[in-house]
Amino acid sequence: MERTAGAAGARKGAVGASEEDAPRAVPAELRADCANCFGLCCVALTFIRSADFARDKPSGEPCRNLAADHRCGIHGRLRDAGYRGCTVYDCLGAGQKVSQVTFGGRDWRAAADGGAAMFAALPLMRQLHELLAYLAEIRDRGAPAGLRAEAVRELDRVEALTRLDPEGLAALDLDAERRRVNPLLLRASAAVRARAPGRPAARRGADLVGARLRGADLRGADLRGALLIGADLGRADLRLADLIGADLRDTDLRGADLTGALFLTQAQVNAARGDTRTRIPTTLDRPAHWA
Repeated sequence: MERTAGAAGARKGAVGASEEDAPRAVPAELRADCANCFGLCCVALTFIRSADFARDKPSGEPCRNLAADHRCGIHGRLRDAGYRGCTVYDCLGAGQKVSQVTFGGRDWRAAADGGAAMFAALPLMRQLHELLAYLAEIRDRGAPAGLRAEAVRELDRVEALTRLDPEGLAALDLDAERRRVNPLLLRASAAVRARAPGRPAARRGADLVGARLRGADLRGADLRGALLIGADLGRADLRLADLIGADLRDTDLRGADLTGALFLTQAQVNAARGDTRTRIPTTLDRPAHWA
């Protein structure tokens, strides 16, 4: 992935070598592998005609662009064809897990229920994989040893849940699972963000839609669940900021530095606007649509 030196680092100085997001591997099972999936996101998800989708599509109905081999027939021109939402979505590997593990490689087209059980399993699995991604980040980041050990235990426990059969998955209380993991995420976030200089901003859940934050010093900020739709964060310093659940749709990140940002996902990055100067964690891919 291309990494470009942003202006924020030179403007505000180094935060510390341990915060410069040393390269770390993303578990393969948490990366989408469309070759081993039955095009589930193209069938299971609901499309609503909007700027993100050219036409409506109910859950369980295959997208008209889905080919017989489960590949997208317009993958290379999704945005031009009006399917921007498809370029934002990231299953975090849930698609192949449901296809190959939960349903043992059985194609939904041959299922007696038309694939209904498989389609219902996809969003459940994706939520579990999101928890796995957050826990893997704690394990691999510079959190205290005790928190890393706790993250490993939770990783093993949640991974076991992803291997439940369809009935077991459907019976899971995912809200309870999130409530169980969240305190660990909060403690790890606080420990890592404590390295940021000054008094990091606390804007958890804040309504910052369209906010003008260009060049803002948000190192170590708590932006969990913040609404940043259409906000101007150009050239902002977001190193070590906690962005779990932050809505970054059309957020201007051109020239921003998100090096070492906590719990930032590929879907969030895909939904934002960036450029060659935008610095993102090494675990994420630079979106093809960024200038």
